[in-house]
Amino acid sequence: MRSCGMSYPVSLIGLPVGATTADPPPRPCSDPPAIESSWDDLLEGISSVDEWHEHRSVLKRRFLDLIRDDRKPDRPPLDFEILESTVIDEVYTRQLVSYNVETDERAHAYLGTPLGMADPVPGVVALHGTYAQGKERVAGLVDNPDKAYLDHLCRRGYVVIAPDHFVAGHRIPPEGSYETGRFYEKHPEWTAVGKFTYEHSIAVDVLQSLDAVASDRIGVLGHSLGGHGTLFLSAYDDRVAAAAGNCGGAFFRHNPGVEAWGRDRWYIYLKHIRPGLLSGTLPPIDFHEIMALIAPRPFLDLSALNDGNPLTQRQRLLMLMRVMDVYELEQVPENFAFYVHGRGHSVAHESRELLYGWLDTHLKPAETTATRLVAE
Repeated sequence: MRSCGMSYPVSLIGLPVGATTADPPPRPCSDPPAIESSWDDLLEGISSVDEWHEHRSVLKRRFLDLIRDDRKPDRPPLDFEILESTVIDEVYTRQLVSYNVETDERAHAYLGTPLGMADPVPGVVALHGTYAQGKERVAGLVDNPDKAYLDHLCRRGYVVIAPDHFVAGHRIPPEGSYETGRFYEKHPEWTAVGKFTYEHSIAVDVLQSLDAVASDRIGVLGHSLGGHGTLFLSAYDDRVAAAAGNCGGAFFRHNPGVEAWGRDRWYIYLKHIRPGLLSGTLPPIDFHEIMALIAPRPFLDLSALNDGNPLTQRQRLLMLMRVMDVYELEQVPENFAFYVHGRGHSVAHESRELLYGWLDTHLKPAETTATRLVAE
């Protein structure tokens, strides 16, 4: 504790002269204490960019092992098809499209393309949350218009692909939406996280195949399950130039509900980690390390302190500060940001403005977001 250069005359009972017992004691100045947490292990023993890059390669392998990427099938030819096409408000064309994700499986998605483009524009993979007709919601056709990302972004000049999750929309299993039993029968050694991450990477393939898209300016955003998808795809595929995830849920450590990541029913994210979780052992990589794999590329994380366990969500703030350390080490702190609110599991107006503004800043030409003085 240091002095602020001020002194207080003290009475015999320990209070400043003239003070009463009802007055609060003076608060002396002090230097800020170091903030320490269990998330500090992200850069433990690392002091240079070269050391970080070496460690990053280790983390990338752990991430790929976690999702069992080596169990994925060979990537098939896209065989891209347009099934229907509609012009929306003379602003953009929305098409229902289909393409291969396995030799015997096709994905369906909505693809939105602004009209009247002279040059290629940025493309965005827009990922829906846990909703049966997810791509319809992202297109603004059903449910909550706050989550109509395709419509919103097409009106801002983006080409947007909104794919169905692999157990939703056109591909709902007979047992119901988000039931992964048949997937694990077909791919017993793979993971649902690996499956959807792989498929979202194929959605990037689709965008890059389009003449309307600037192939080096592809972003991703999503909410809830789509927030998870945004994080995982950005860590997985270096072609993602900028990303913004909203309410992406909890991580492994400091999470009293961690067993949900390896549950044995319904939507099973990571089946193979269940025995370890039940015995109290966490995977060898956590979300701060997965998020750090995105650096130095731009990433924005939005979350709510009242979305799930409040103590877990407060740990998220400590986690995010450690991720910022990586961006500072990479000398691009402007490429990482986080926003924390109290609106629960939502995509409220201010959150959408941040999501879209982040993509504008990092995917569009600088003059697009530049401010100007008022002309005389």
